[in-house]
Amino acid sequence: MITLTLLEAQNKTPLNNWCFDESSVIRVGRAADNDVVLDSNLVSRYHLELRNTSPRNDLNSWEVISNGTNGTFLNGVLVNKTQLPSNCLLQLARGGPILKVEFIKEVEQQPSHRKPPENAASLTCNHEGNSPDNLFCIYCGKPLSVKLTIRHYQVLRTLGQGGMGTTYLAWDATGITTGDSKLLVLKQMNADMAKVAKAQELFQREAHTLGLLDHPGIPKYYDFFVENGKKYLAMELVHGQDLEKFVYRKGPVNLDQAIEWMIQTCDILDYLHSQNPPLIHRDIKPANLMMRNSNNHIVVLDFGAVKEIGTAPGTRIGAEGYCAPEQERGQPLTQSDLYAIGPTLIFLITGENPFKFYRQKGRSFRFDVAKIPTITPKLKEVIDKVTEPIPRDRYQSAKELATALSLAANEY
Repeated sequence: MITLTLLEAQNKTPLNNWCFDESSVIRVGRAADNDVVLDSNLVSRYHLELRNTSPRNDLNSWEVISNGTNGTFLNGVLVNKTQLPSNCLLQLARGGPILKVEFIKEVEQQPSHRKPPENAASLTCNHEGNSPDNLFCIYCGKPLSVKLTIRHYQVLRTLGQGGMGTTYLAWDATGITTGDSKLLVLKQMNADMAKVAKAQELFQREAHTLGLLDHPGIPKYYDFFVENGKKYLAMELVHGQDLEKFVYRKGPVNLDQAIEWMIQTCDILDYLHSQNPPLIHRDIKPANLMMRNSNNHIVVLDFGAVKEIGTAPGTRIGAEGYCAPEQERGQPLTQSDLYAIGPTLIFLITGENPFKFYRQKGRSFRFDVAKIPTITPKLKEVIDKVTEPIPRDRYQSAKELATALSLAANEY
């Protein structure tokens, strides 16, 4: 038996699994008639074949044949045609989907003359033959290890821990709140933070805001509840990595990609700013912009800082280098979200903290990008305008900024 497991790129979390018992050829690609279909614009229609060259289907005789335009990487090495070892990683294009390949010896079958035990239906799977990294059994499909159960959510793994709370990877087997059995993110507010009024406000605000919004660039809201005195938020699991980690791991991105991601971010901001009343995110930065693996599209994260326009001035929220001057004073506007696009572009293109380019110019401080060779004159104009110190001197809407970015992309 050969198994292919689709892994989430950042944490190598299993997302999907395919098992092949008697196949001698397995085709992988974007087209619907492949044995394994991967919906990614980096994957070719018929990207690769796994072929067994032994007439006895020997597990040691599998080879990979790459036909993908963007290449295939075996354990990080570009290959065209080579023998396939067990427990290896195949990546379809640099930055594309990752498949883990495993060979599993067949369990000896019962002789056909034996009758199955009368209580066969009640026997439970012993999960033998699974990889230690698997979340679900490749035979029965159930979770291999449940750390704890919170209501009907089965916690499979801890994704992260911070000052505000703990984030879990959870499985909703019932589909009560999601409509179908699926993996999701379960955020738990720390007990000590529950005593802080502002922390409670931000946590509940995120749940309330997500529950009102419906956009592919915003994580879906599933549930908000209190269990044993602790607050929980259940939301969509976005498979991808944030742009800050992406750049730190792979280096600066090219101009086309940086502009495209910011145009997508503008579309999400336009949706938020078009609400009644308009919503200001207040914390746009690379760490809060997730690149979805399936389509390379941006998803905006962390809605705990969202604020309705027109409400009283509040706490200063925002990251240094990305925060607009008026937001520093606790008076954010929709143009404050647009301001953050400028330093985000600088970070994506240079791989450096935008604060490095923040210098005094006259009576105010501005971003000086004139000496960055990869930033074109037209894009420099966009960055200069969107980061003007006075909000009325900036682009006045996300649509206007997106149009300017599109023109900058067509400059060269």
